[in-house]
Amino acid sequence: MSKNHLSIDFEEYDLDNGLHVILHKDNTSPLVSISVMYHVGSKNESPDRTGFAHFFEHLLFEGSENIARGQFFNIVQNAGGTLNANTSYDRTFYYEVFPSHQLETGLWLESERMLHATVDETGIETQRSVVKEERRQRYDNRPYGRIVEESMQRAYTVHPYRWPVIGSMDHIDAASEEDYRNFYARYYVPQNAALCIAGDIDTDNAKGLIQKYFGTIPKGELPINRPEPNEPPMAHELRDIVYDNIQLPAVIHLYHIPAFAKGDYFAVKLLSDLLSTGQSSRLNKVLVDEKRIAVQVGSFPLELEHPGVVLQFAIGNPDTEPEVLESAMDEEIDLILKEGLTDEDFEKLINQTETKLVNEQSTLLSIAEGLSTYYTYFGDTSMFNKQMDFYRSVKKEDIRQAALKYFNKDNRVALFWLPEAHKIEKVEYRKR
Repeated sequence: MSKNHLSIDFEEYDLDNGLHVILHKDNTSPLVSISVMYHVGSKNESPDRTGFAHFFEHLLFEGSENIARGQFFNIVQNAGGTLNANTSYDRTFYYEVFPSHQLETGLWLESERMLHATVDETGIETQRSVVKEERRQRYDNRPYGRIVEESMQRAYTVHPYRWPVIGSMDHIDAASEEDYRNFYARYYVPQNAALCIAGDIDTDNAKGLIQKYFGTIPKGELPINRPEPNEPPMAHELRDIVYDNIQLPAVIHLYHIPAFAKGDYFAVKLLSDLLSTGQSSRLNKVLVDEKRIAVQVGSFPLELEHPGVVLQFAIGNPDTEPEVLESAMDEEIDLILKEGLTDEDFEKLINQTETKLVNEQSTLLSIAEGLSTYYTYFGDTSMFNKQMDFYRSVKKEDIRQAALKYFNKDNRVALFWLPEAHKIEKVEYRKR
């Protein structure tokens, strides 16, 4: 592959305090993205204090010693910028996008967040209410909103992926101000972060500003909790039923797979795309278009730092029995095992993947997040530019072998997600 739109130029270095800096210069538009990825997600939490990583995503917009409470958003918006953050099982990502002449404003804001954010009872109480409302809206009161949570708590029995990113509201309520301060002191430190600036910058000027705002931040002193990838293999399929306030039945399959970008991950991702990406994908074509037993299907891997999962689902028509949905889903995997892929199927997959990667690199923010992710998970930022090579190294037979190895019943959690109004005798819950 030639050096083209799939190759992003960048420069990286470390400050004395351990902060990793990634710079990507692109002067095609007068914009700059400033982001910080902290290597802390829900898997770093204590089992009796879950939800902290996500809670801090909210709390750290409260303010700091030099930013009045509630003014973080106003400063960004008054400077013509946008901002947001997101949390996963593995990391927390904060960002702003500004007109490029506001680079210093963005660096000042993120240094304030890292150095002396306001972590006090007033902010904690405010964000407790916010997080509880988010829990109600996005999970508890949303149809199918608990699919990932219910699936993961069955798929993982040892590893901290077993609890949801949003965590337990009881844990959030029970935590003291000291608990929150300790979490901040442990994880929001330079050596646990990657600062990425992407866009219309003068590199020397940017380096000077980075040193000015981040160079004097002290290195953290508390040890960082790094859990081991210790989930044992499944011995057999685990089946269960979940009842929800829904109208349409669904079948959920969760298959264990390798960690993001490791081992067979790219073969599994292509297999998942074959099943569900686009109108002509296997599951969509058969279950939705031909048999008309489903209204929506999907299959996608969660991009997890430790060995993860593919979540596969089919939402049926009102009169479709879940057993019929499940049988049709399994038949498509059996067909791949029996016949493999045609050359046309395989070429289409590779072309779709290249188009997707190009689209993902179409914004400064997505470039910053991608570069930061590969550094955070692997300590190798250059892997971002090798993604298409990783996919091209996958052969047709590798995809069939991935189906054989990972998409089998003994390696999955199978849930029937059924309307409350149609309760039937519960399927035996088989423990591992």
